[in-house]
Amino acid sequence: MKRTIAITLALALLGLPMVARADDGQEVARGAGSAFGTLVYAPVKASFCILGAIGSGFTYMVDSKTAGKVARGSCGGSWVITPSAVAGKEPVHFVGNTAPEGERTHVAATAPTQPTQKPSQPTQK
Repeated sequence: MKRTIAITLALALLGLPMVARADDGQEVARGAGSAFGTLVYAPVKASFCILGAIGSGFTYMVDSKTAGKVARGSCGGSWVITPSAVAGKEPVHFVGNTAPEGERTHVAATAPTQPTQKPSQPTQK
């Protein structure tokens, strides 16, 4: 318990210079939201990564490529909630990219669909 308090206190003290440089209240709020969000998010993300690593170990016995995808998916992604993420300018990726290292995945552009036409209404006489 003392160790957890010491780590929390150290993180809070490291964040003080950032708060001192803040120009307005929103920046301070984003910094505080980032610190609190990371304190809540990081243990959940670490648990997800550990479970993914265990699953990846079992998957490796069957297929090493799939095991790599499981490991990258569970342990990749965002580990820290930044002030930009709190402001909505940056996404938080809980699950990482499952493409092999060096490969980039591109989202295929979808062609715009033709607007659906309403079925012709029977004319009333």
